[in-house]
Amino acid sequence: MGEMHQILLKIGPAAFRIASTWRRPLDQLAALYQNYPAPTDRSVDFTVRLEPEKPWRRFVRPSVHIGGDFWLPDAAPLPLAQGLLAAEMGMNLQMALGWRRHLLLHASSVEKDGKALIMTGLSGSGKSTLSAMLSERGWRFMGDEFALLSLDSGQIYPFPRLISLKNGAIGAMQSVAAPTRFGPEMKATPKGDIRHLVPPKDAIDRMDEPAKPALLLFPRFGHTPELRDMGQSEVFVRLTQASTNYVALGEAGFHALTGFVDQVPVKAMDYQSTEQAEAMIQNLWSQLP
Repeated sequence: MGEMHQILLKIGPAAFRIASTWRRPLDQLAALYQNYPAPTDRSVDFTVRLEPEKPWRRFVRPSVHIGGDFWLPDAAPLPLAQGLLAAEMGMNLQMALGWRRHLLLHASSVEKDGKALIMTGLSGSGKSTLSAMLSERGWRFMGDEFALLSLDSGQIYPFPRLISLKNGAIGAMQSVAAPTRFGPEMKATPKGDIRHLVPPKDAIDRMDEPAKPALLLFPRFGHTPELRDMGQSEVFVRLTQASTNYVALGEAGFHALTGFVDQVPVKAMDYQSTEQAEAMIQNLWSQLP
């Protein structure tokens, strides 16, 4: 890797090597991930590389190209000020394209009493904000990007990387979480304004501890509060669309997803504020067997 700097990180079951031409993104990662355990040996599942698109872009208007074991040829580079975002996107990309040990669902998840609540939906549905808010209210944060569904036990395994807060969610979480848990605010990224939040310590300490899925929600922010039932076939199709490795896993993925859809109660949830959603979730949770 020539003169590249590097850092090793373990998040849930996955170990990453992040190599960068520039020190700054790695210093930011090291600060935000300081309470996470280091990988036990030098072997990692994936490597992410942050490097200039062209050699001179290391110094002149430096721009970060995201490379690694898996990468997208048409991904636009990010300015160096957004190097931390590039590293996080790189880790997500490796998981999305390369992970095979669990069925990946693009979903957030939290745990209470050994049971997991999984929330999935389109970008802007509020699932990251809800999982972040619930994790400050007595739930254990398990992840806001991927829920890892075991291929045999049917349990959900955590992947509690930094919580990616966007736009209005940044201010909402700043009112409840300590300032020391926030990364730098990055303005006008391709995803809007972004600020990363370190999950509560409990989420990091228990990141190898799975939970039994007990409720699946499809939240939708900005609509009159309502809970609706969903048919199993619709749920199945929407979850195949929300999985990045369902096709690659073949029969094992099909069986895992079929079992999940058969056993886990589901609701579509419309809401207009986080407080409203919390009340609806607590009510649903109290009715679970």
